[in-house]
Amino acid sequence: MSSLSLTLIGAAREASDAQVPGLVDHEFASRLAAKDHTLWGQAAEDEAAQRLGWVSPFESSRPLVETIVQLRQELAAEGVDRVVLAGMGGSSLAPEVICASSGVDLVVLDSTDPQQVAAALNNLQRSVLVVASKSGSTVETDSQRRIVQHAFHEAGIDPFSRTVVVTDPGSPMNEQAREQGVRAVFEADPSVGGRYSALTAFGLVPAGLAGADIAGLLDEAESAIDLLIEDDAANPGLQLGAAIGGTSPLRDKLIIADDGSPLVGLGAWIEQLVAESTGKEGTGLLPVIVADGEPELTRDADDALIVQIVDADEEEGASVDADPTDIVVSPHVVRTGGSLGAQFLLWEVATAVAGSLLGINPFDQPDVESAKVAARGMLDSPAPASSEPAIDQAVEIRSSGDDSLVSASDATVTEAVKALLDRVPENGYLAVMAYLDRISESHLEELRPQLSAVCGRPVTFGWGPRFLHSTGQFHKGGPAVGAFLQITTSAAEDVSVPERPFTLSELIAAQASGDAKVLADHGRPVLQLHLSDREAGIAQVLDAIANLAS
Repeated sequence: MSSLSLTLIGAAREASDAQVPGLVDHEFASRLAAKDHTLWGQAAEDEAAQRLGWVSPFESSRPLVETIVQLRQELAAEGVDRVVLAGMGGSSLAPEVICASSGVDLVVLDSTDPQQVAAALNNLQRSVLVVASKSGSTVETDSQRRIVQHAFHEAGIDPFSRTVVVTDPGSPMNEQAREQGVRAVFEADPSVGGRYSALTAFGLVPAGLAGADIAGLLDEAESAIDLLIEDDAANPGLQLGAAIGGTSPLRDKLIIADDGSPLVGLGAWIEQLVAESTGKEGTGLLPVIVADGEPELTRDADDALIVQIVDADEEEGASVDADPTDIVVSPHVVRTGGSLGAQFLLWEVATAVAGSLLGINPFDQPDVESAKVAARGMLDSPAPASSEPAIDQAVEIRSSGDDSLVSASDATVTEAVKALLDRVPENGYLAVMAYLDRISESHLEELRPQLSAVCGRPVTFGWGPRFLHSTGQFHKGGPAVGAFLQITTSAAEDVSVPERPFTLSELIAAQASGDAKVLADHGRPVLQLHLSDREAGIAQVLDAIANLAS
């Protein structure tokens, strides 16, 4: 019996009531279970035909469990019990949630910040590197792999004996890994896209090697599958998909808050799944992750829907009705709870449903690719700065796409940020994009609720380049209602990328510049704050925005 619970209130319930009967009549759930690639329209058919393996992952995933457990035991017998994961987007977010929710350690390398990457290069005698990429061509993952393997070599450790690869059959990385004789190669189902891959080798291998109960995770998911593929009005996948994708007018800001759930970090996984799947063709859904008491939870905005992740054991069960007075936030609410495996499948089904209702292809990510191309272009031939920056102590201030944001050479951080906030539309949002160390500089996230309080609109916070594989798709492909605050810095000590003509500092700078250029080309206003002194600059930006908020 699945532990899933779902409660819909206000506009969420109205959308479900309006849309689910048509989905049932359309046999959406059973056709999804049969991997019917025509569910999203003719334009999506070719992509969908290659991307529906996630609907039934168990046949290919179950046999992996014993092999993963055996490899973990072998490594432990050698004193190797620290797992370092090099991967981006769907290759890192699911195992991070699985491990955090299981209370086991996993070092996630999803950054090109030299400081963050260098900090992971310790305890190498106890470490195994998991490299996760469908093709192996993702520049971040390839760079991380080269750096960690070089560090193994410098420490007198055979790097290939400490490398485990997760990739698609026949990929360039698969062939290279086998030629090198790495410790193990796990082949994932090629019919599953990255952000839908939580229950495939991409989620299971790093999490299982770290010590999470991956057999139990699959059990949790399998207990929910029958409910989620049934053409029935009580199907929570249909209900949730209709609630998030079928409101009229569309409530396209999903304000995601943890409300006592034991699932640590699930919101970040949902953020990538939903934003990258739906943010295209001028529409989509933007997840906004918040904490208790933050501004988005105290406002009843016409374009927002509250999504609360709850402890299913404390809910009465699946329901599409509730008394709004029981909820201390907006009267338009989704409350969802359940085991982690069941939640993975629930949200994947709901995202597929929402994509159909929005009339988009939920399996491609065209604007993620555009940012990658721009970053490669910046690496090959860095563009000169568009203008001389204004200098405010330890911060250099520039704008892209809107010169009015920095109108004078003596502009201050406070003035520039205020000018950017003035550009956020009534139905818009602000995105903070910090190309820094998300582990040791996590206090920068304090900016998010303060900026939301000042501008009265939802604010997202993304760590670069990690967010480029997540909300980055929505930024360019979704509605043109975003304003963007980019924070960059220089590293005190750079990290070279072996056998590549660039360092991590050069790579992360190219990624930031490339994304700013693509946003500007799309007509989005971008304010760039570059910290010439990392520590002093962070303190200065925090102070400037705290002053605005007060």
